[in-house]
Amino acid sequence: VQEAELSMRRRLGDSEDNILVVQGNLATTYQLLGRLEDSLRLRQKVYSGNLKFSGEENEETLVSALNYAVSLVNLERYQESRKVLCKMTPVARRFLGDCNDLTLRMQIMYATTLSLDEGATLDDLREAV
Repeated sequence: VQEAELSMRRRLGDSEDNILVVQGNLATTYQLLGRLEDSLRLRQKVYSGNLKFSGEENEETLVSALNYAVSLVNLERYQESRKVLCKMTPVARRFLGDCNDLTLRMQIMYATTLSLDEGATLDDLREAV
């Protein structure tokens, strides 16, 4: 159903914002169904689209960065997840503040990513704490 909605919105020329929302919803559905590669592909599109249309200092962009990083972790692509989080967590801290829920969730995901990554160094783990 969500795939049909996405196709329809594209055909009707819906706004990019609306299409990104539908893609994000579809990515969540794919993740719940265990279609992790499909979910990752859409999460990357949503993140890139939000960066392009809204810039870094935008809450939707930051949420999509976190979702993208989580999808990468789900596929054990820790280095890529770290890159996204290293780039966007400082933006969240600057834009939303250190105590904001989203900022904290990004920091927790970064620490989680490091703890799961067998290639993480002791210095990496110290940085996460």
